[in-house]
Amino acid sequence: MKMNFARILGYTALRYADNEALVNVERERRYTFGELHRVTNQIANMMRERLNLRRGDTWMCLVENDNMSLLHAWTALKGEAGAVYTNFRDSLEEHCWQLDFIKPKVVFIENTLLERYFDLLTQRGITVVCMDPPAAPRAGLLDFWDLVEGCSDANPDVESDALTDVLVYRFTGGTTGKSKCAQYTIDNWMAMRDASYFENEQYFGEATRNLHMAPISHASGFSILSTFFRGGCNVTQNIADLRQWCVNVQTEKITNALLVPTLIYRLLEVKETANYDLSTLTTIFYGGSPMSPAKLKLAQERFGNVFTQIYGATEVLQMVAMLSKADHLTGVETGRLASAGQVGTGIEVKVVDENGQEVAQGQTGEIWVRCRGTIAGYFNNPEGTTGEFDDGFWKSGDLGYLDDGGYLFIVDRKKDMIITGGFNVYAVEVEAALSSHPAVENAAVVGVPHAEWGETVHAEVLVRAGMEVSAEELIEHVKGLLGRFKAPKTICFVEALPLSPVGKVLRRHVREKYWKDQARRIG
Repeated sequence: MKMNFARILGYTALRYADNEALVNVERERRYTFGELHRVTNQIANMMRERLNLRRGDTWMCLVENDNMSLLHAWTALKGEAGAVYTNFRDSLEEHCWQLDFIKPKVVFIENTLLERYFDLLTQRGITVVCMDPPAAPRAGLLDFWDLVEGCSDANPDVESDALTDVLVYRFTGGTTGKSKCAQYTIDNWMAMRDASYFENEQYFGEATRNLHMAPISHASGFSILSTFFRGGCNVTQNIADLRQWCVNVQTEKITNALLVPTLIYRLLEVKETANYDLSTLTTIFYGGSPMSPAKLKLAQERFGNVFTQIYGATEVLQMVAMLSKADHLTGVETGRLASAGQVGTGIEVKVVDENGQEVAQGQTGEIWVRCRGTIAGYFNNPEGTTGEFDDGFWKSGDLGYLDDGGYLFIVDRKKDMIITGGFNVYAVEVEAALSSHPAVENAAVVGVPHAEWGETVHAEVLVRAGMEVSAEELIEHVKGLLGRFKAPKTICFVEALPLSPVGKVLRRHVREKYWKDQARRIG
């Protein structure tokens, strides 16, 4: 099925022509729908005419949210070359691996990265485009806005097959292993937009002002098109600073935002937030883990009943399950606050055993997902594609079950199951028990080698500032909640836990310390 995405977007731009569509806080840029449509047409035409980016080529973004917003789906899907979205905050080593893997023809880069990245990019034969005028000229360095200047703002008139032409690439988070490269079609992106409009609770409308502090190259990008096609405004923030987030909510009259639970907890502890008017907030999306009931109660007292949990993945560009605002009011009593929510409209979920056979309702198995947003596979990785996809289903690697109301409960990552003395212990369950203690800010639970039991449960714990707790007290706390065999046998206190750029604890980094010299390795 052919689609001219610029034409599709053009109708939306006409409908909401004078509405504010995009605000870049740090660079103080503001675009109406008409202006944004025209400038993204210019960018798409510039890529084809001046950078010669054509079908089969790729271009990579090493940029922060405000510049990423100019190169996001509303631009990428107008062109014919593939956009590669990576996280600006990834390490140099990770970026180099990604560059060598996907071999982009052009890289759009923040000026702050030029000193470290320019030579390694040009040595690879990559054209480098900086997003702001450079402080000093460099041979071969191009200026983004110089390139855009004078380009036509007419429809680029590119037709792509909405079901098969790959126009966006994103790297998986890598919390349990080396990143893979997911590839997306126009229909994957449109499926995400459409699915958000199917739910009983509606989150996007003409009055929506959606603040992106999390990277829109990844999780925060799920709501970009949903906001845009309903006439709402996307507002970008580059720096992960909660005080600045409060300033932006107040100043820009923000209605929607995405925060991981850890940041919601920290937001409650920043006393200065009480000085800001955050009353315009109607929806705070969160994901990555459930909220503890005690902390949810505090958050609801502070912000109201505005929370919605989303379960999704890089490989599935839709909301697989959602725990609605209504669910957050009743979830403690029903026990469903610990779930990822009800399976979304148009999503196929099946829970299977080790042989891929569907298990009975309520039984734990691996969660498989199939929908329009599910990608067809990984770029240049047939082994990974074969191993993680089956008949259109993505094998999530998450262990969980469905209850009789269609609520999906995530027990753990498959690779993070600890087998100790014949018992299966799920790390996420122990982490939740530890985090329910008032002195615990965060925790990572892993299996560590044990000569007799194979492995035992171990925790690294980050204690809240100004509080004290002993390992013995925490172990007894978990025993009281989960029982003796699930409680950590050992606990060490740390000053920090390794986190991914989007705030998830990297258990594999914690685990590696304990298994690196072992003949038998887990994970």
